[in-house]
Amino acid sequence: MTELAQTQLKELVQVKNLVKYFPVRAGLLQRVMAYVQAVDDVSFTVRQGETLGMVGESGCGKTTIGRAMLRLIEPTSGSVSFDGQDVLKLRGASLKHIRRDMQIIFQDPYASLDPRMPIGESVMEGLNIHNIGTRQERFEMMLDTLKKVGLEDYHARRYPHEFSGGQRQRIGIARALALRPKFIVCDEPVSALDVSIQSQVLNILKDLQGEFGLTYLFIAHNLSVVEHISDRVAVMYLGKMVELTRREELFANPLHPYTRALMSAIPVPDPTLKRDRTILKGDVPSPLNPPKGCRFHPRCPVAKDICSQQEPVFKQANSDHWVACWLYE
Repeated sequence: MTELAQTQLKELVQVKNLVKYFPVRAGLLQRVMAYVQAVDDVSFTVRQGETLGMVGESGCGKTTIGRAMLRLIEPTSGSVSFDGQDVLKLRGASLKHIRRDMQIIFQDPYASLDPRMPIGESVMEGLNIHNIGTRQERFEMMLDTLKKVGLEDYHARRYPHEFSGGQRQRIGIARALALRPKFIVCDEPVSALDVSIQSQVLNILKDLQGEFGLTYLFIAHNLSVVEHISDRVAVMYLGKMVELTRREELFANPLHPYTRALMSAIPVPDPTLKRDRTILKGDVPSPLNPPKGCRFHPRCPVAKDICSQQEPVFKQANSDHWVACWLYE
């Protein structure tokens, strides 16, 4: 997708000032003693038909953002707008209706499947809940969806334990696709798979996106995977978004020191080529007590005095390139 085409796309999902704190309780009366600041004031948009990749270390809030957008967990504050509707204000039938258009592919497909239910019934479950078509029509839609992800009719009668990891992930994709949604959160859909299977699943996702005009939020650790599938990339660190731009721009010109450190860790398939590694010191701080100022400053190789005092604003550095860093003030 060209830069001009990306900027002209309609903004399907708008996330503004999203916050999610998890209470930490202790004692006999289970009083709230502290809060895990999983996501803290994150704003971004997802344009219709694009894939927005989201990367960062474990525990940085990527999955929490995806689940909060779909209201699988309730955000502490902020707003999520989908196709002009405020998702967080919907209740009852209105919320049920919009869930048809917003689906998720879970990271662990085995844990998300009912072990006592044939996978055909699992794929049809959403169709049954929303009462789409007759029983026979739902059955035919289920078979058609299984074929689109590379499975056969006879697989519908089998149980989750009878499938490999790659096949179970295809079932997870089929479940998300069955309702023909507009937007899918892909929560690390290939992280537990072999490299050869990863490529198959990624190609399926790209083919389905082209066929049905899907919009993805693609959460991942692997930057090579993100580079392959994403149109734009957002970088998270300790509950904050630190950089957001087009894929080509990010990999050619990363601005934030954390992004540069991530890029320097990407393996190069040439043993003669040497890359300057940026080795970050220390561990990721606890989200129970994040550092004052920029949350990355205790590990940042170019930190200044102001970094430990004031939090940088997430601002536009140049055309469609946003960053939160005092180096660009």
